Amino acid sequence: MRTRPTTTAAAALTAAVALMLSGCGGSDTGDSGKDEITGADTGASSSASPTAPAGGDGVDRPEVRLPEGDTLVFAPESTGDAEKDAVLKDNAEYLRSVDEAIGKQDPKSKAVAFYSKDAAYLGSVEWITGFVKDGVTVTGTVRYFDRKVHFSKDGSAGLTYCADESKGFTKDVKTGKVNVTEASKTSYVLYNDRLRKNDKGVWQTTKSTSERGSEVCQP
Repeated sequence: MRTRPTTTAAAALTAAVALMLSGCGGSDTGDSGKDEITGADTGASSSASPTAPAGGDGVDRPEVRLPEGDTLVFAPESTGDAEKDAVLKDNAEYLRSVDEAIGKQDPKSKAVAFYSKDAAYLGSVEWITGFVKDGVTVTGTVRYFDRKVHFSKDGSAGLTYCADESKGFTKDVKTGKVNVTEASKTSYVLYNDRLRKNDKGVWQTTKSTSERGSEVCQP
């Protein structure tokens, strides 16, 4: 199984910032650390490689490619409600962008910054950095299911969903060895995310909390 960060604690955010700043020292541009982590304060999409506009909404989104052997399944992919479907789609791309960044061993992924900001962005950078330090990537299949969107009066969206990681594993980057683990109660995770639409029309994940082994998600 594999995990994603829970970004509720201030200490986790502090650690994430420290990790990002330490990773900026090798830049040959002379830019400050703040410039390198634009998503921390703006969720900037800057110069991510664009693909064709998704869903006909006119937004140029970065092309996201999962690592070889990695599959993410989303259920449902759509609900028939255009606004809810936009939230589901952008959150799915956020999850995919994190896996792509792990595969590329790139904590400063522009796609991750495109689809997330604030606590979710900082937590993702921290998580990706952990994979890089451990020298592992992701492989196998993770299924995200029971995805439910709720809108708040302040314009943000709440998204709850479960993850089945029983067939998702880590893989050593150098040797290619897959670290296979047996399925257990902790292979199932309940997520509660918060998203907000930015001025480009992208629903960015701003916060993500999780409960591993949640009874709600057990098969």
